[in-house]
Amino acid sequence: MCGRITNTLPTDAMAQLFAAAPNNDLPDVPNYNICPTDSVHTVTSNEGSRRLEPMRWGFIPTWYKTPNDGPLLINARAETIAEKPAFKDACRTRRCVIVATGFYEWTKDADGGRNPWYISRCDSAPVAFAAIWQPWGGADGKLRTCAIVTTASNASISEIHHRMPVILDPDQIALWLGEKGKGAATLMRAAPEKIIKFHRVKREVNSRAALGPQLQFPC
Repeated sequence: MCGRITNTLPTDAMAQLFAAAPNNDLPDVPNYNICPTDSVHTVTSNEGSRRLEPMRWGFIPTWYKTPNDGPLLINARAETIAEKPAFKDACRTRRCVIVATGFYEWTKDADGGRNPWYISRCDSAPVAFAAIWQPWGGADGKLRTCAIVTTASNASISEIHHRMPVILDPDQIALWLGEKGKGAATLMRAAPEKIIKFHRVKREVNSRAALGPQLQFPC
């Protein structure tokens, strides 16, 4: 599962790190509380030419008449992605990377309160989420939408949640984007424990309206 993400990388740094030409309509950064339906930074590849472009976080299947015509699809399970009608075509032909610097997950205390955790890479490198995208052309016009691919958590993250995003290493990105032929399915697995770190943060981030770097400070 992945329900909120952060991105504090400058646009030019993202473009350089992912060797992608940036669009001029990218969302503002830094953003310490990116929520479902917000615009996110994605990397796509067309015949080896990469773009850094915005997409709506919330995959909209082609048969939705409006963006709210069904469940909000922010995640796609790796185990069933190739079979689900909403995702199977995108899994084969429309894979992308969602760029982030970290993400939040929650546990519950004895009283049912939601305790947030901030999760990022130990080496402070960008978090490259394996993702899929879908153009949607309903009444509101052509819209590019995306979902993060998730898998069963590794041993450390399973203490917080049983699911986690598929996190790509830099040398895996070309394969995921289809630039190195077939084999992307082999990447849909949990990241090694040694590359991930996490800590508790304040419940302030539970609010969609919360902003600022203090959201990811340890509490």
